[in-house]
Amino acid sequence: MSMASEDTKKIQEMKTDLNLLLECLKYQMDNPFSQKEALVTIFSICQQNSNAGVYFREIGGLMFVKNLAKSSKHSMVKEAALYTLGAVAEQNVYCQQTLCTSELFEDLTWFLSNDDSNTNLKRMSVYVILVLVSNNRTGQTLVRETGCITVLTQLFRTVLSKYELNLLDENAFQSYQLWSSVCSTLCVCVNNPQNDENQMLCCSLFPHANDWLINCVKPEIIRPVCSFIGLTLANNTYVQKYFISVGGLDVLSQVLVQLESDSHKTLSSAKLAVVVTKTVDACIADNPTFGVILSKYQIVSKLLTLLLHESLDSGEKFSIILTLGHCTEDCEENQYDLFKNNGLPLMIQALTESQSEELNKAATFVLHNCKKITEKLSLSLGEYSFDENEEQLKDINMKEKNLEEYWKKAKEILHRIEQLERERNEEKLQREKDKHNVSSMNINIQNTLKHLHADSIGRSPTAEDKDKSKSRKLQSYQSHGVLSTACTNDHQMKNLLKSANPVTACYRESGQNKTLCKANSNYNQNLHEGTTFEKKNSVSQSSDRVFKHPVPVVKNRKQQLPVTGCIAVGKSLNSRNFSKLLHSCPYQCDRHKVIVEAEDRYKSELRKSLICNKKILLTPRRRQQLSHESTASGEIKKRRIRKNFTEEEINYLCNGVKKMGNHWNLILWSFPFQQGRKAVDLAHKYHKLTKHPECAAP
Repeated sequence: MSMASEDTKKIQEMKTDLNLLLECLKYQMDNPFSQKEALVTIFSICQQNSNAGVYFREIGGLMFVKNLAKSSKHSMVKEAALYTLGAVAEQNVYCQQTLCTSELFEDLTWFLSNDDSNTNLKRMSVYVILVLVSNNRTGQTLVRETGCITVLTQLFRTVLSKYELNLLDENAFQSYQLWSSVCSTLCVCVNNPQNDENQMLCCSLFPHANDWLINCVKPEIIRPVCSFIGLTLANNTYVQKYFISVGGLDVLSQVLVQLESDSHKTLSSAKLAVVVTKTVDACIADNPTFGVILSKYQIVSKLLTLLLHESLDSGEKFSIILTLGHCTEDCEENQYDLFKNNGLPLMIQALTESQSEELNKAATFVLHNCKKITEKLSLSLGEYSFDENEEQLKDINMKEKNLEEYWKKAKEILHRIEQLERERNEEKLQREKDKHNVSSMNINIQNTLKHLHADSIGRSPTAEDKDKSKSRKLQSYQSHGVLSTACTNDHQMKNLLKSANPVTACYRESGQNKTLCKANSNYNQNLHEGTTFEKKNSVSQSSDRVFKHPVPVVKNRKQQLPVTGCIAVGKSLNSRNFSKLLHSCPYQCDRHKVIVEAEDRYKSELRKSLICNKKILLTPRRRQQLSHESTASGEIKKRRIRKNFTEEEINYLCNGVKKMGNHWNLILWSFPFQQGRKAVDLAHKYHKLTKHPECAAP
C-alpha cells in the first residue's frame, strides 16, 4: 500500500508541475529566458517519466509548444520549443503521430530554407524531422510531398563548401554538425522502412558524395557518407545501377585500397575499411555481375588481408566474409583471386573455429561459390581456361610457379566438402531404415517374448506336450528369426529389444540376456527330457529332426549362463527386491555384476563416512530428516580455504587461453594448478586480469 501511494503521489506531483509550467509559458510571452527555462524543465520531466509526454499532450501543451515555435520572435525560444517537441515525440509514439502533420513539415521547411535562420535553429528543425520520419511511413510520405526532402538534399550539397575540414574552428564545427544531422535524416527518409520513391530522389546526391569520398578520407566524412550511400541503394536494383554508372563503385574500391594499406599503421583505418566494405557489399548484393569491377582493383586480396587484422570482432569479420561471397558469386576472376591468395583455407578455418552461426553461413556461402573453380583447378592444366584462350592459360602457367600446390589444395577441399555432404545423406538414409526396421520387428519380437514366457510356465511335462511345445517354439524361431539373429548379431538384438519393450531401465538393459538365457534354459530342459524319452520309447523321425535343428544355440551355451536377474519374467521388479535377486544368483552377466559391485562399494563407503556419527543414510526420507536436524542444531558449512593465484598459475592461465580459448575445464586439466582449484575460479581470475590495464588480454 505504501509503494502504491508513493507512485500516486509522484504522478500527481508530475501533473501539477506540467500544469504550472504550461501556465508559465502562456503568461511569460515577453520574457524569453523564462520561457526557455520552462521548456527545458518540461523536457527533463518528460525524459524522467514516460507518461509525462502523454499527459502533456492531453492538456494541450504539445500543440501550444508547436505554435510557440512558429510564432515566437525570439530565436532561443524557437530552438528550445523545437528541441522539446523532438524529445517528447521521440519518447512517445502517440506524440509522434500527433505532430506528424503537413503543417508542421511546411513550417520546418520554411525554417531550413530561410536565410535568416541561424545554424542552431536549422539543426533543431532537422532533429524534429528526423524524429517524425523515423520508423514512420506517414512521415516519409509527408517529407516528400511537402518538399522538405528537396531542401535537405540542397543542404547536403551546400553546408560544407570546403573539402579541407577543420573541426577546431567553431563555425566549421557547427556547420559539420548540421551536415551530419542532414545525412542521418536522409538515411531515415530512405530506409527503415524502405521507401523506393525517396531513394530515387536521394540518388541525385551520389556524384557529390563521390567527390567527398575522393577528396576527404576522414572518419568524420567517410562514416556518414557511406551510411547514406548504403541505405539509399539497399535492395533497389535501379539505384544500384545508377550508382555504378556514375563511378561510385570505382570510388569505393579506391578508398578501400587506401584504407587497407593504412590499416597496418592505425586501428581507425581498419575499422573505417570495414565500413566501406559494407557499402561495397550493399552495392553488389543484388547485382553479382558487378563484381568484375572489383577485380580491377584486386579487392578480394585486400579483403583477405583485412580479414587477418587482429582488432576486428566477429561482426566485422562477418561483413568482410559476406562481401567476399558476393564478390565471388558470379565472377571467375574474383574466385581465382580468392583461391590464389590462400582464401579457401581461411574460409575453412573460420568455419571450424567460429561459434557464430551467421559467420559460418557466410563462410559456407564463399566455399559454395568457389566450388566450380575448385573443380576446374583440380583437373589437368589443359582443361582449364578463364576465357577459353590457350595462350592466356600458358601465360598464367609461366607466372604462377606454385599453381600445382593450389590445385592439390583445391582438390582436397573439394573432396572434404563432398565427403561431408555424403555423410549427411547417409545419416538421413540410415535413420529412415532404422525407424522402418524397428516398427516392422516390434510386433514380431513381442509375440516371440510372449511365446517364450508362456512355454516356460506352460502345461504339465508329458512327453507328447513337450514335443509339441518344442516344435512350436522352433517354428516360431524360424518364422520370426529372433533367436538366430540374437546369436549372430548381439548389438542389433539389444537395440530392438530396447525399442520394443521399454518397461524399466534395468529391464531394458538386460533385454538381450533375458531372451537368450530364457531360450537356452527352455531348450536345454526340453533337449534333456527328449533324449530320455527317446531311450525308453521310439520317437518319430519328425521329432528327431526337431531336436537336431537349433545348433547355433548349443554353441553359445557357455556364453549365455542362466542369470536370475535376466530371466525373472513375470515378477514385479523394483528397487527393493532386484538387489536381493542379483545377490542370490550364482551366475551374473557383465552388466549385473557391475551393478552389484557398484552398490556394494557405495554402501561400504557410506558406512565408513558416517560411522563416527552412527547415522547411516539409506533412504531419501532419512537423509531429509538428518538434514533438518543439522540445520536445527545450528551447524555451519565449512567454506573452502582461499588460495591466492601464484605467478606460475597466472602464466598457466594466460597460456591456456591463448591456446584453447575460454575452455576452462580443458585449461584446468592441461596445467598443474593447485589442488582444489575449479574451472569457475579460472574464469573469474581471467576476467579480473582483463580489467586491469597492466595485464593485456592474451
